[in-house]
Amino acid sequence: MSGILVTGSADGLGRAAADTLLSAGHDVVVHARNQERAASLDGLVGRGARIVVGDFTERAAVRRVAAELNDAGPLDAVIHNAGVWSGPAVVPVNIVAPYLLTALLRGPRRLVYLSSGSHFSGRASLAGVDWLGRSAGSYADSKLFVTTLAAAVARLRPDVLSNAVDPGWVPTRMGGPSAPDDLELGHRTQEWLVSSDDPAALTSGGYWYHQHRQRPHRAVHDEAFQDLLLRTLAEETGTTL
Repeated sequence: MSGILVTGSADGLGRAAADTLLSAGHDVVVHARNQERAASLDGLVGRGARIVVGDFTERAAVRRVAAELNDAGPLDAVIHNAGVWSGPAVVPVNIVAPYLLTALLRGPRRLVYLSSGSHFSGRASLAGVDWLGRSAGSYADSKLFVTTLAAAVARLRPDVLSNAVDPGWVPTRMGGPSAPDDLELGHRTQEWLVSSDDPAALTSGGYWYHQHRQRPHRAVHDEAFQDLLLRTLAEETGTTL
């Protein structure tokens, strides 16, 4: 049994992953951005899940959630699932929050970051990025950044299994009802990476799609770009990885 945090688990892929992991006997921590969203998790909490609440557009809330989790004891794994498709919350939620949680949480030895095929359209440039979310952010850029973060963590923390997952374009609230990919397959890979003893799941630095490693955007494994991203996030947040 492992202690696994699934961020953004009030619905969609995050809820599906939390539900499956809970059914498998793991100690699951679910997350919602506010109390109204948290109410939708009552069913999982009733089955034994723990819950944390915090709006990841606010750095203070991310820090508070990290402190609450650290006080409760170390986690074994984190699925960084919370994501936003458009608007000013894109950069704060999709890259700043997972960076801060990675820097602040003590103990996790398996980390999974939700990427997207859209990351291939991202710009390998940090010029003009609004890290505070005062203006609309680029979803593609944010997914390139978080995929790069996953690869950087794999390089810099050899004792941690860090991977990125493209779940596909699936019919969730964010993906829309006409999304063509399989919803079941959309959450299976991240569950496998945080819980399985399969030798393939015990690897690090991968970009995965439906349990198969893929080649990501060429910037993802560019160590100079990784270092620039980490340095910029450290300066922006005042928190070093």
